[in-house]
Amino acid sequence: MLKLLIVDDEQIERDGLQVILQKAFPDLEIHQARNGKVAVQVAAEVKPDLVMMDIQMPGMNGLEAIQQITSTDPFIKFVMITAFDMFDYARQAIKLGVKDYLLKPSRVSEIEETVGKVLMEIAEERRSLKVLESTLPLVETDVVTQLLFDHVHDGHLDMLVDMLDISSTHEPFVMSILLPQGEENLYSLIKEKVRKSASGWVGALYGRQLPIIVFRKPGSSFRSQAISLAKDILSLRKARSDDGWFIGIGNVCHSLDQVRQSYQESLIATMDSSLPVKYRFYHDVPVLGSTEDRPKSKQREKQFLDEIRLGKWDEVLKNVLSLIQRCENEGTDPLQTQQRVLELLWVAARVMNEMGMETETPFFSYQTQDYRQLRSESEHLFKQMRTSYEEHYDKLEADTIHQIKQYIVKHSHEDISLEALGRKVGLSPIYISKMFKEKLGINYIDFLTECRIEKAKKLMADPEKSLKEITFEVGYHEPNYFSKVFKKMVALSPTEYRRTVLGKKG
Repeated sequence: MLKLLIVDDEQIERDGLQVILQKAFPDLEIHQARNGKVAVQVAAEVKPDLVMMDIQMPGMNGLEAIQQITSTDPFIKFVMITAFDMFDYARQAIKLGVKDYLLKPSRVSEIEETVGKVLMEIAEERRSLKVLESTLPLVETDVVTQLLFDHVHDGHLDMLVDMLDISSTHEPFVMSILLPQGEENLYSLIKEKVRKSASGWVGALYGRQLPIIVFRKPGSSFRSQAISLAKDILSLRKARSDDGWFIGIGNVCHSLDQVRQSYQESLIATMDSSLPVKYRFYHDVPVLGSTEDRPKSKQREKQFLDEIRLGKWDEVLKNVLSLIQRCENEGTDPLQTQQRVLELLWVAARVMNEMGMETETPFFSYQTQDYRQLRSESEHLFKQMRTSYEEHYDKLEADTIHQIKQYIVKHSHEDISLEALGRKVGLSPIYISKMFKEKLGINYIDFLTECRIEKAKKLMADPEKSLKEITFEVGYHEPNYFSKVFKKMVALSPTEYRRTVLGKKG
């Protein structure tokens, strides 16, 4: 039910307006205030959708009351009521966002038409907001996927980030959750825990792995906030110590541009999931089997993950053998080095799973006795993983990209997410994103946006269609957002572009 507040210092004016409006709009909930000061109080209590505000009142006038009300609730709409058709008042009112004005005395039909028009606008905005809210989970998973895996941070991504209702202004860090085998149904429960914390964005589930971008809250330490959220999530697990749950926590970054680094750190922190405490900070991961300084060792680990994603297996094996050689030169126990190599193998397997490649968790077939055996077995295991990687690429149909492109072109007006595309063609969202960059040289979201804008440009040639209709028809749910995207792509606002097109047509 919509709420209306009538503000006028004359009782007879307030009552007269209420009778007219209650008859025209019987579902409207109407309140009254006798002056500006009372209007501010009543607005704070009842939170009206629309205020009909008399301008000339003793004490606090209408414009002052509008300023105070909008300072606490900028979404309330106003219709100004005045006995004077004064330009200065009208100009100030427009600056304050007043939607329309009525001159005293007004005909009943004028009152009904003016108020009815604003009420329709409010109802339309509510419908748009509901549709937008239903699409936010899709936006959220796409934003996380692009930030962590796409190597892209452009204007379109900035606008998607703006649509999300969790502040991204504070330092981000990533938590990678490993779920037990067969417990993927816990995804929605974890998402609810993160939503209640009001501090993060949840990505898509890749096999058993679920990444979350968390934003440090002002006044909270990074470690205390991360531990609190980790414990909340782990409260969902069953009482078994070996159930497969584990959470890796990356370091805090200074911006979203650096969040991929925190993701890689969180992944490295999950390498040993047999620890009794089922979460670990990257900062607490020991540097095993090497006396080189910690930052250099950690940088090698991150480089290792990137090389696997890019399929640089010669480099991967070279770096693993180099690690083994360093450990041998430093006199590290071969069993300790074997454990370190095994951890790298596990991380490599998780990276391949996140890209949609089914691979067995690798294990050494024996406890190593010497470095010669360790080199031989390590080479064998990494070559097996390389074979799986290359076979996966070879199996892909040559027309997979074409199939995805055609699907996006045909369904661009729908809420297409990377997850939905993945289900359509049987590939992981990350892998689809990777293919777009490699095969087409374009980001997935950019391609979807281009399809929508091209369709919008064609529809604008029809003078019978309003820009609001076109907005919804091409797949956007908020006209202001559509206008921003259109102007970024075309260098003209929708109104300017349409004026050009219709002018040429004429």
